[in-house]
Amino acid sequence: MLYALARPFLFALDPETAHHVALQFSAVAGCLSRRPPPCPVKAMGLEFPNPVGLAAGLDKHAEHVDSLGSMGFGFLELGGVTPRPQPGNPRPRLFRIPQAKAIINRYGLNSVGVDAFVANLRKTRTIIGVNIGKNKDTPNDKAADDYETCLEKLYPHADYVTLNISSPNTAGLRDLQEATQLAALLSRIRTKREQLRDKHGRNVAIALKIAPDLDDAQIREIAAIARREKIDGIVATNTTVSRDAVMQYPFGREQGGLSGAPLRERSTHVLKVLSRELQGEIPLIGVGGIMSGADAAEKLDAGASLVQIYSGLIYRGPGLVSECVSACLAKSRTASSASR
Repeated sequence: MLYALARPFLFALDPETAHHVALQFSAVAGCLSRRPPPCPVKAMGLEFPNPVGLAAGLDKHAEHVDSLGSMGFGFLELGGVTPRPQPGNPRPRLFRIPQAKAIINRYGLNSVGVDAFVANLRKTRTIIGVNIGKNKDTPNDKAADDYETCLEKLYPHADYVTLNISSPNTAGLRDLQEATQLAALLSRIRTKREQLRDKHGRNVAIALKIAPDLDDAQIREIAAIARREKIDGIVATNTTVSRDAVMQYPFGREQGGLSGAPLRERSTHVLKVLSRELQGEIPLIGVGGIMSGADAAEKLDAGASLVQIYSGLIYRGPGLVSECVSACLAKSRTASSASR
């Protein structure tokens, strides 16, 4: 109810300004939100209080961990963060398309840099994932250096780290999904993680975030490489460059990554292909177009162990978290009863 009253005000603001205003009031929203029921899930070697998480991109600089955690999320994925600070693309770079319940962003991995990010990241009871990427001016043949730098500095503070190789807003980044480049990157990260595990005496899970704009053969190839390199999770998916569903609307032709309701079907398809290929060997995190509890349950049906929301939070408000947890819990209970 509170968000229904606040949304007209927020939507009257420039989208990026509204983003910052909403984050400032997220603690109030968290206190007033209905707490979701327990729905524990084990995945990636971690125990999640519920399977509904915040997708990367909302709290890019780890400045609102406590207030976002109060909304009932089972985990938060923060960032993306890059080794060195970078401003990202010039404004405007965030666009709402309410007719399609969609958002286009071309932030370009704006980041305070990993050192400032770590300084912001206080200890919390919430499970924390951090989305990491390379700096815009780092060539792809040096990209592994950037990912290693972020992993090393974040290792004592994160529960899992997601390698972002799929943002459409950093030129050439998606080329890292090509088999040869991906295998080389994951091999480097696996070796680095082993060194850090020995040094710190703790394991930090490694996940990989992929694009929705891959064909089935590419998805299966990525799955095979992830299996071979012992990746702990795959996040499916990032935003899409497709505009088929929004071309006719204002801002529908803006450059950047499209998220929200139009992404649901495609991201769910990617999940299904991964699930068939991996047969449960690697946990999957479903993200893209979750605007209701039914959408979250659909991701679980497609093979996800966990889900994440972002655009749905913008359009539906914090109540979506509890709705999604309740839907996941109902699905879990139904599956448990059916197996007896």
